[in-house]
Amino acid sequence: MKIMKKYFILFALAAVSMFVQAKTIVWTNDPAHSRLGFVVSHLTISQIEGRFSDFSAKVITTKPDYSDAKIVVTAKVASINTDVEARDNDLRSSNFFNAAKYPTLTFVSTGIKKISASKGYIYGNLTFHGITKPVRLNVVFFGKLISPLSKKLTAGFQVTGVVKRSDYKLGLMDPPAIIGENVKIVVNVEFSPKD
Repeated sequence: MKIMKKYFILFALAAVSMFVQAKTIVWTNDPAHSRLGFVVSHLTISQIEGRFSDFSAKVITTKPDYSDAKIVVTAKVASINTDVEARDNDLRSSNFFNAAKYPTLTFVSTGIKKISASKGYIYGNLTFHGITKPVRLNVVFFGKLISPLSKKLTAGFQVTGVVKRSDYKLGLMDPPAIIGENVKIVVNVEFSPKD
C-alpha cells in the first residue's frame, strides 16, 4: 500500500511538473513572407490566381510539434487581388464576396491530425459571405530555423485545400464553364513567436 501511494505521489508530481513546464507560445505570420492565395479555372482552359493581400494568421501551441495548435486566420475581403482591377471590383461586389456586407473571411481550426513528421491535416471552420462550412486542409511543415533576416525562430508551412464556390453562394450567375466550381486554396506562410 505504501509503495502504491509512493508511486501515485511521484506520478502526480511528474504530471504537475509537466503542466507547469508547458509554455503557451503564440506564433504570428510574417506578412512580407506569407501569402493567402487561391486558384480557380476560367473557361475550363486556364487558371486564374488571386490572393488576399491583407490577412493575419495566429497559431497558439504548447508543443514543439504543433500537435495541439489552435489556428486563427482572418482576411479583409476587400483586399482581394487578381491583378485586374475590373475583376477585383466584381469580386468585391454583391455578385461574389459582397465585401461591404461581409468584410471579413475567417478560419478557425478545430483539430489537427499528423500523418508524418512533416505532413498532416488541419480541420476547421471557414467563414465568408455569411456562410460557415467545415473544411479539411492539407499542411506541409518545411522546418524551422533562426531567420538571418529577423533573427527570430521562424517556421515555414504550406496549406492547401479545395472549397466549392456554390457552398458559399459565390457568383451563382456564372456557371462552372465560365468560373470553376472548385476553388483551390494555397497558403504559404512563415511564423515566428510573438514578442
